Amino acid sequence: MAHRLLLVEDDLGIGEPLARSLRREDYDVDWAQTGTEALTLAKTSPPDLVLLDLTLPDVDGLDVCAQIRALSRSVPIVMCTARAEEIDIIVGFEAGADDYVTKPFSLAELKVRLRARLRLSTPTSVVTVGNLIVDETAHKAWFATEELTLTPKEFALLSLLVNEAGRVVPRTRIMQEVWDEHYYGTTRTLDMHISWLRKKLHDDSESPTLIVTVRGVGFRYELPS
Repeated sequence: MAHRLLLVEDDLGIGEPLARSLRREDYDVDWAQTGTEALTLAKTSPPDLVLLDLTLPDVDGLDVCAQIRALSRSVPIVMCTARAEEIDIIVGFEAGADDYVTKPFSLAELKVRLRARLRLSTPTSVVTVGNLIVDETAHKAWFATEELTLTPKEFALLSLLVNEAGRVVPRTRIMQEVWDEHYYGTTRTLDMHISWLRKKLHDDSESPTLIVTVRGVGFRYELPS
C-alpha cells in the first residue's frame, strides 16, 4: 500500500515536478498550494508524511506545522525551507517539525530523508542500536547484556530517543510525548531523567557519547560509529 504524502508548496516550478517525481516513487501525493488547503487535506485525507514549505501565500508555514501537529502527534513533518539560519530551524522544530531540507535541495537527498522518516514512524517492537536493545512490547531494555531497571518515564524517554537514533529530538516533542501535552512543569524534569539514564547506561555525564545534548534544541542518541 502506497504511503500518502501531503506536499505543501506554492511555487508551481517546484511543486509540479516534485509531485510528479514522488509519484514515480509510488507515493500517493496530495499537493496543496496554500496553508488553508493543506490543513483541509490534513483533516480529510490524513497523510503518512508532510513535506511542508514554510513560505506560503496565506498562512505562515510554522502555523500550518503547529496545526498539523495538533491534529496528529505521530505524523512526520519535514520542513522544506530557504530559511537556513539556526534560529529558524529551532523555531521549526518547536512548532512540531521532525526534520528539514534547505532550498535548493537535492532530490536524491530529499527522497532518502522521506524514506528514513517513514521508516522511523513505522512501529516496531524491538529496536537495537549498538549495545542497546529496547523491547517496547515487553517494556524491557538491555545494555551490553545487562537488563536495565527503568521507571516508566525513563523507559518512554529512552524508547523515543532510540527510535530516533542519530537525529536530534527537540525538547518540546519529548515533553509532549513522554509526559503529555498538558504538562506544565519545567524542562528541568527532563534534564534529571536524562542524567539518570546516562548513569544507567554508564555514559559519562561530563562528556556523554550515547545521549548527547544538542544545545538549544534537544537530545540525540548517537548511532555507533
